[in-house]
Amino acid sequence: MKNYIKGKFTRTIFSSNNGYVIGLLKVQDTNDEEMMDYIDKSLTFTGYFADLKQDDMYYLYGSPMEHPKYGFQYQVHEYERVKPEGKDGVIEFLSSDLFPGIGEKMAKQIVHTLGENALDRILEEEECLALVPKLSTAKAKKIVSILNRYEESHKTIVYLTELGFSMRDALLIYNKYKENTIRQIENNIFEVLNDLDELSFPKIDELRDQLHIEDNDERRVKACIFYIAKEITFQTGDTYFTFDELYYGVRNYLKYEISMEIFSMMLEELVTEKYFVQNGEEYELSHLHEAEQQIIHKLKYLSEQEKTEYKKLDASLEELEKVNQITYNSDQRAAIKQALEHNLLIITGGPGTGKTTIIKAIVDLYKELNNLSDQKLMERVKLLAPTGRASKRMSESTHLPATTIHRFLKWNKDNNSFLVNKYNKDQSHLIIVDEVSMIDTFLFYHLLEGLTNNIKLILVGDYHQLPSVGPGQLLRDFTLSDCIPTIYLNLLYRQEENSYITTLANEIKDGELSEFFMETKDDYTFLECSTESIPPSLMNLCKKMVSKGYDAKRVQLMAPMYRGRCGIDDLNKDLQKVFNPEDPMKNELRVGDIIYREGDKILQLVNMPEENVFNGDLGYIEKIDYAYKSKSGKNEIYVDYDGLIVKYQPKDFNKIKHGFIISIHKSQGSEFDCVVMPMTKSYFRMLYRKLIYTGITRAKNKLILIGEPQAFVYAVRNHDENMRKTHLREKILNSF
Repeated sequence: MKNYIKGKFTRTIFSSNNGYVIGLLKVQDTNDEEMMDYIDKSLTFTGYFADLKQDDMYYLYGSPMEHPKYGFQYQVHEYERVKPEGKDGVIEFLSSDLFPGIGEKMAKQIVHTLGENALDRILEEEECLALVPKLSTAKAKKIVSILNRYEESHKTIVYLTELGFSMRDALLIYNKYKENTIRQIENNIFEVLNDLDELSFPKIDELRDQLHIEDNDERRVKACIFYIAKEITFQTGDTYFTFDELYYGVRNYLKYEISMEIFSMMLEELVTEKYFVQNGEEYELSHLHEAEQQIIHKLKYLSEQEKTEYKKLDASLEELEKVNQITYNSDQRAAIKQALEHNLLIITGGPGTGKTTIIKAIVDLYKELNNLSDQKLMERVKLLAPTGRASKRMSESTHLPATTIHRFLKWNKDNNSFLVNKYNKDQSHLIIVDEVSMIDTFLFYHLLEGLTNNIKLILVGDYHQLPSVGPGQLLRDFTLSDCIPTIYLNLLYRQEENSYITTLANEIKDGELSEFFMETKDDYTFLECSTESIPPSLMNLCKKMVSKGYDAKRVQLMAPMYRGRCGIDDLNKDLQKVFNPEDPMKNELRVGDIIYREGDKILQLVNMPEENVFNGDLGYIEKIDYAYKSKSGKNEIYVDYDGLIVKYQPKDFNKIKHGFIISIHKSQGSEFDCVVMPMTKSYFRMLYRKLIYTGITRAKNKLILIGEPQAFVYAVRNHDENMRKTHLREKILNSF
């Protein structure tokens, strides 16, 4: 029998749009020994619910848990409303606010006439209410309608869960379609995918047998075409695809022969139904096409606005140079001035070209020219970046507050929407966005939607780095269109005597390595060794660095791949022995084949905005509490992210991994004092110019490459990484 607690729902603490509720239940009964102490006490519960009525009785099926922030709670997996029981219970129910116009006197009359099982009798045969003296036909109909509604939600949820949906997914569907849910599911279950992004085609497709849907059902095939298109987009970053890509993708997924003629007909229907935009033999998802069109429209509008004239701009800039004891070069001066005069500007350049210096100068000069207080400056100017680490680095470099785009737009993760949007725009006057190469089409579209037309927008980045995880390559397309005002920064400022990192970065960018890349410099070393020797050589190198005072906080190792002897997973185990060896004074915890130890460097793998930690954040295990001594009765890992302590329980352990060595992709948007990168031909699939360029440009003061020079040379010369297919550049050229 499933464990339950039974009691009266007394209060909602929190509820979200998708049915997630945190509430209080006054516990009256339970079959769970662990919950016996809570009988006659109020208990916090969490879960997904279609409808909860205050003061109603419920069975909640689930298990107790200890939340890191909110303490002991009951996590609900299923629930069941308890019908009012006994004569007094039914009278109280019928005279409640749920039945307006039916007072206690009439409720007693109904129970007296129909008995204690009055509710069941009414639901089975509504005409029985005609037996109740002085009950009007209108009030009888109202009672029947309310009771049916009261029962309908639970029956629908049961129907959906019996089909195979989780409680969460069942709630998503019910909250969308309400009383029409069953009709919608039985008419075309695949249409649910159009309305609810949280549900996937594979999940819906699993349920087709229960609804007697044939493999070649047109509804299924059309839904699969749309699914494959979205998969191609998010796997490749492409914003359009060919007929053949869609056809063979669908055929391979469905695993049966479908003729090109029938497929073509269905694809044409999807174009007619506005799921796709067709251009010859190429197709775009309509919502992605619309996002690009809106981006172009906004950028064109901003680029056409009249210049802002500042009479004292040159004099103020010269004064700023004196205050900061710096002399800006001609490109930097042009960038600073154009950012203040124009409503749209791109500033692009590699590492060490002064991008951060310019951002700070723009803000300082904007404050001076507009005579703003610190408070007014923060109201009018926002510094944004796509990731938590990038925004933190931006803030540290400029000594100004910066935030992620998601936080700026007030992202609601429950329904994946933004509270700052076209109906509720931010009122800032100047927006500077760093690391724009990491921003995908959809996020940039939402950012522009949330900005007023009277905005100065400055986009900063380096399109030679890896593109965004999501679709598009915005910064590259913007820059190469030659339609948007752009300042190119080429002069290197991190270039000191015997310094090489920035020189190497430019050589890689141009695909032309000089013969000096094997020479040791003050900030650069290439240690040559075979693939087989990389793991022990890395261990020896890191031991030497530790002996010289370098610890895991100062040194960041990176590699392109997770698997293999030179992959991230194996090397992390080796590096743990160097940077945080076994110690009887340190608690350890085995999770699968990984041993976590107090003091370990940890990489966050997913966004957890409720805890203020994000994908790519690096922290250190502060302590490990074992189940026998923790309050929750479960093993717990506490990770310190620069003073922010986050607690992880077993259900969260898949959200972290060791961070002694991380992927180059995860490093994007970060800078490290010293970077060490193994180079081997075993990374063959991932050896391409843009990836290696991104990796070496994370190094601020020291770069060490270790391994095979041939692998490094191959990567620099290999410009044939999967180039994204987009038409944004051409669209900009045709629109501006």
